[in-house]
Amino acid sequence: MCISIATAALIVSAQGPINAQTLIEMSKLKCKNYFEAPVDRREWFAAWMSGYFNAERNMPLVDFGTFASNKKKVEKFCRGHKDENLMNAIRKVAA
Repeated sequence: MCISIATAALIVSAQGPINAQTLIEMSKLKCKNYFEAPVDRREWFAAWMSGYFNAERNMPLVDFGTFASNKKKVEKFCRGHKDENLMNAIRKVAA
């Protein structure tokens, strides 16, 4: 019993502090918001958007080559169109 409690305590402490929940309205993001975000957050945005648009097309596969290519295209477009809605930018330039 003591070992179980000690193990549970170690697992909880290894997870670190609990972060507050963050809600993001993805449909409101603009290209400038994407570039203002930390790199890890940009990766989350890109992965979420990829999943969203793949689901919209009823495509249950992840093609990492297409994902990387689309991410580059969208970032290039967004650099010149910072006030563009990010989802609209993806619709315009991603395959």
